[in-house]
Amino acid sequence: MKRSTTRSAALAALFAGVAVVSGCASNNQAQEPIGRMSQDAASYGSIESIEIIQTRSGTSGAGAVAGGLVGALLGNQVGSGSGRTAATVAGAVGGAVVGNKVEDNRNQPQEQYKISVRMDNGDYRVVNQDSVYDLRVGNRVRLVDGRLYRY
Repeated sequence: MKRSTTRSAALAALFAGVAVVSGCASNNQAQEPIGRMSQDAASYGSIESIEIIQTRSGTSGAGAVAGGLVGALLGNQVGSGSGRTAATVAGAVGGAVVGNKVEDNRNQPQEQYKISVRMDNGDYRVVNQDSVYDLRVGNRVRLVDGRLYRY
């Protein structure tokens, strides 16, 4: 009966960890706020410069948490008594290290474009985008939802 309780507790911990990790995912992109101006004046402008930048998101800790949970679950299946406890702890630590390394490898630097725009109302905006497709210095552009489009 004790083995069933231990497995139930391990499964509950695994499901709780998955729920926590799934809540950590996000897709953040750096953007400048549009501000409180008239929509037409603030939306149009001309590109003054385009610069390539390298961005790296780092690790959120989700890989370490998931790896630690999986490692603890696997370690708990080995041995009995204090040997099982030691294997569970070793599995959790080893899994956390491996999970963090996997997450770090997946978050390699990415190229983004830092685009400086002189708006028609005199404001100066900097927008980071993942591509510039057909945008060039001097182009007239429109700013829509934090992204620039050729006008």
